[in-house]
Amino acid sequence: MQVWIDAAGIFGPLLVVALMSLAIVASPLPSAPIALAAGAAYGHTFGTILVVLGAEVGAIAAFLLARSLGRPFVERQFGMKKTPGLLGSQNTLTLIVFASRLLPFLSFDLISYAAGLSPLHLWRFALATLAGIVPASFLLAHLGSAAMNGDVRNATWTALALGGATALSALFAVLRAQQTHRTKS
Repeated sequence: MQVWIDAAGIFGPLLVVALMSLAIVASPLPSAPIALAAGAAYGHTFGTILVVLGAEVGAIAAFLLARSLGRPFVERQFGMKKTPGLLGSQNTLTLIVFASRLLPFLSFDLISYAAGLSPLHLWRFALATLAGIVPASFLLAHLGSAAMNGDVRNATWTALALGGATALSALFAVLRAQQTHRTKS
């Protein structure tokens, strides 16, 4: 992928943004290799900016697709008879989107599409997504940059930090599920 980006010349940054956006809208495409390649090709700072821009554009596109195509279908099928309760709160939905962006094991694409089906305002979704994707985007771009510069020690620590964030998130989810299960028992 880095060869493609390098071969694109001055259009390389646009290619990174387009590939990241496509990876978000077309769920099966993985975005992590694109972020790593962006970091390898452009360094961790500019690579992060490109990854964040592409992920944000892709997330907004997925949100708008779900809002325009999926939401009318869901409303027809399930109606709007019940009040949405806590999940109708703009603050709660914004916090959910933000928190989900910090958890690397949650599907970025799925969250974007699900948010489009919710009553969450677009500007709140965009802001929560932007704030939540910066840390992981930086880590991936930094890992790609460190790997290309031959800085094995730095790349190892970055990979461990990313893995640690994923492990802590998964552990938190498991502990929370166990607590919920005990409370119901």
